[in-house]
Amino acid sequence: MTSNQPTAAVAPASSGTTDGPVYDVVVIGGGQAGLSMAWHLQRHGLRFQILEAGPEIGHMWRARWDTLTLFSSARYDSLPGLPFPAPDDSYPGKDAVADYLTAYAATFELPVRLNSRVTRLRRADGLFELVTAGGTVRTRQVVVATGPFQTPFIPPVAREMAPDVHQLHSSDYRNPEALPDGPALVVGAGNSGLQIAGELVRSRDVDLAVGSASPALPQRLLGRDLFWWLTKLHLIGKPADSRLGRRMRTRGEFTIGSNRKQLAAAGVRFRSRVTTAEGSSVALTDGTTVTPRTVIWATGFRPDYSWLDVDGVFAEGHVRHTSGVTEVPGLYFLGLSWQRSRGSALLGFVADDAAPLADQIARRASVPSRGA
Repeated sequence: MTSNQPTAAVAPASSGTTDGPVYDVVVIGGGQAGLSMAWHLQRHGLRFQILEAGPEIGHMWRARWDTLTLFSSARYDSLPGLPFPAPDDSYPGKDAVADYLTAYAATFELPVRLNSRVTRLRRADGLFELVTAGGTVRTRQVVVATGPFQTPFIPPVAREMAPDVHQLHSSDYRNPEALPDGPALVVGAGNSGLQIAGELVRSRDVDLAVGSASPALPQRLLGRDLFWWLTKLHLIGKPADSRLGRRMRTRGEFTIGSNRKQLAAAGVRFRSRVTTAEGSSVALTDGTTVTPRTVIWATGFRPDYSWLDVDGVFAEGHVRHTSGVTEVPGLYFLGLSWQRSRGSALLGFVADDAAPLADQIARRASVPSRGA
């Protein structure tokens, strides 16, 4: 699929007042979670609007590093109603995913308003008001579908490094050629850290600082895609509150397809956790130091709901919900990690959460469904 795709039903910017329509539902976020929800809302005949912060659909995918590919094969990468246009056993790249999301919104003529970052969500006169740079949007119900990867996290130790050490978060990494020559330190051995270290070691010395080893799984097992096994064994949809689901959650995220022995054989030096830094020198917990020219912080993301000005949504810093339904009537979340199951935040499985949530939204709106 090429990026030269028809555009979705992009709405014009608001006039800046609250005199516009009152929607049945507004979906915040035009990624895979938001588009999956929109497809179901459309089937229910609801009047809705998608507010997307980026300049185009799939923007966050296009912004990732050049060689990023999905862990799941194309067979497991579809949203409802439109198969992913690639051979079942292929592994699509990030631009192919962005193209697919763009085509998806256009195919179903989903109403997306681009460049519409929500800066405040509040309650007023029995409705929700969503403040954007283009104006205020009013609605009876809201689905927050901004996903689990919101604000890049860089540890405070980064501030102790000398200005001549080139530092960036993994979300800003594109390719080895964009980095200065010289040794690199990758901090964090999750999926991103392992993949980036494996790419960089072909052109420079690479140290990989590991806090704790995550469980590792092969991308293919006995000739089958890993997600074939996870689906066949009913693990991908295992409820988060089930006994097995709780055990899986306590083990943390697993890495897929990156073989540590192969990385070490290629020259990646696995090191212990970063503790402090002084100038160009980085100290590790085992007492050794490294002096990188570049540091890539593959240290994950943190949620940012500072714009959500509604009481009763959070408890101890976490969203308080049951399968995406909050205690605030009419306010829902979609695409959270382990919202209902292991697949809740994944491209080809988020629709499993969207369907029952859309049904509940439609019941609350009292609009009869048109059917699929």
